[in-house]
Amino acid sequence: MPTERERVAAIAAAIACVAVVGIGLSLSIPLLSLEMERRGASSTLIGLNTAMAGISSILVVPFVPRVASRIGVVPLLTLSLIVSAASLVAFPLLPGLWPWFPLRFVFSAGLGVLFVLSEYWINAAAPPERRGLVLGIYTTVLALGFATGPVLITLVGTTGLWPYLTGALLVLAGLLPVLLARGLSPAVEGGTGRGVFGYVRFAPAALFAALLYGAVETGIFAILPLYGLRLGYDAQGAAGLVSLIALGNVLFQIPFGWLADRFDRTLVLLGTSLGCAVGSALIPAASGSATAFAILLFLWGGLAGTLYTVGLAALGARVSAVDLAGANATFVVLYNVGLILGPPVIGGGLDLIPPDGFAYALLGLFLAYALPLAGTLRRRSP
Repeated sequence: MPTERERVAAIAAAIACVAVVGIGLSLSIPLLSLEMERRGASSTLIGLNTAMAGISSILVVPFVPRVASRIGVVPLLTLSLIVSAASLVAFPLLPGLWPWFPLRFVFSAGLGVLFVLSEYWINAAAPPERRGLVLGIYTTVLALGFATGPVLITLVGTTGLWPYLTGALLVLAGLLPVLLARGLSPAVEGGTGRGVFGYVRFAPAALFAALLYGAVETGIFAILPLYGLRLGYDAQGAAGLVSLIALGNVLFQIPFGWLADRFDRTLVLLGTSLGCAVGSALIPAASGSATAFAILLFLWGGLAGTLYTVGLAALGARVSAVDLAGANATFVVLYNVGLILGPPVIGGGLDLIPPDGFAYALLGLFLAYALPLAGTLRRRSP
């Protein structure tokens, strides 16, 4: 049984890994897009290159538990940190743009491994009675990591080698806590061989929360600025709407993690998704007032962000230790499926019923998750 100090060290190592994921994604996505545009790439080519991140995770992540069981969690984390840092520095050094596609695949695969193993480690290290609170801290750090990338870009610029080198050094900084906690990493067991669909059937509420959150998160970040433009905001104001979502996301994670430790986590997921559905329905009315719209985005965005925290906590409580690595890999796979599906669904709503189709598409996504979940809870209750 690990001591409290050892448990804290293990949790810190997992949190350091997820901070690297947040910084790596939020730095690389705008940085690479801007560099590709400077090199003459079309928006379509930039979009295809960005999509390599989701494709890489979906193809690589399911194999992570098997590899980790053979070589160990810390060696695989160390390799992933080094590969992610090296591939980030390689982008500005490669001539032409076509080599960026396999390189983007490798870079994203490294981050995907970090994502899966950090979630597995923290779910294994968190005490069951405080799992929601610990995961709330974990996802808060992830949200702060996402906020760090754009700040770094404003400080170091977007040209030359320096922004890539800065990002790589921050990625490598994640090695220190991982190596310090190397004796505390959990062993990855073989599991029961359920596979992705087997885990989905076993823990649908938790896993579809990841898919919903992935769809909503990427849809909001990609389409909300366009909705703002349709409402009459200038480009800076429309982009600023996303910061309200991000702020709520940071502040809501720990309170809802605490809540998930004290109530049925499936019930918390239902309440959250229904609250988000109500918030989505209120967007057209609130958008007429800048103040009301800002308050709604903060509350609604923060609430939506808790789906990831509570879903991950519910998954950790639902599956046994032997299946935890495979279940976490499935969680990340469905999150990435959501990343791919979200923008076309929400953007399609905006085009089909301008401008409020943005809100109606979000409403439909939340209800598509909440209504079957309500039916499951109703059948489960006496």
